Amino acid sequence: MKRIIAVLLVLCLTFGAFGGCSKKEKEKIELIVFAAASMTEMLTGIAELYKKTAPEVTLTFNFDSSGTLKTQIAEGADCDVFISAAPKQMNGLDSAKDADGGNTEGLDFVLQGTRFDLLENMVALAVPEGNPGGVASFDDLFSRLKAKSEELSAGNSDVVFDLMLAMGNSDVPVGQYTQKIIKYYGLDEEALARSGLITYGSNVKEVTSQVKEAVVSCGVIYATDAFSAGLTVVDTATKEMCGQVIYPAAVMKNTKHEQAAKDFLEFLKGGEASEVFKAVGFSPLS
Repeated sequence: MKRIIAVLLVLCLTFGAFGGCSKKEKEKIELIVFAAASMTEMLTGIAELYKKTAPEVTLTFNFDSSGTLKTQIAEGADCDVFISAAPKQMNGLDSAKDADGGNTEGLDFVLQGTRFDLLENMVALAVPEGNPGGVASFDDLFSRLKAKSEELSAGNSDVVFDLMLAMGNSDVPVGQYTQKIIKYYGLDEEALARSGLITYGSNVKEVTSQVKEAVVSCGVIYATDAFSAGLTVVDTATKEMCGQVIYPAAVMKNTKHEQAAKDFLEFLKGGEASEVFKAVGFSPLS
């Protein structure tokens, strides 16, 4: 018996052929990544690239509006990495921000030292195939919406409903950017909605679908979503109209895989990931 054990030990040391004697494989890790819905196609593609860098890591994504994701994290959902479509939702989880900086609930979920601005997107005015509504630009859209709203307010029953805008709800970033654009043009969102000139989506993918299916004349979405859906962009918003569209990323404080989460974010800063970002219309910032 001793001789058998000795032989097995020799084989183990020489060839690594005995179970448990070979070089220990890296521990399998599941990273849960909460990311804005506008990143769905792009991050799914990056996950395939990341397998080559870290084959032991499985990326599990939860895509939704940033507001919904922020709420889920605040309610205790498991999340290792959060990538928001706007600073507001990240600020609401970041103890480094006070109430004036957006952390109105005093939440502490961001692992300090890991937060950075990953990407910039553009807010775009997209139209269905063939542009049946003939929407030419933001200027054109809002001048026409204003005229129709005024006619309806004056009691004109002959108004033709040949123009409808799709936008995100007020609790999601794309909706908040659209609200800023509406204010920029001096219009009343509630009045437009009451007049039946606006329809809403719970996230940018829903708004994109409404445009894609031509149930509206146009929609305010991100340039990357228009690209992914094959939609025509007739205009993009300026910084003066709605500010910059910045996507912050951070490791969450309650992660069980801090180093793996940090490594994944480092990968997103690298050349391979940057090429994917740029291919779909994002501008890498890191």
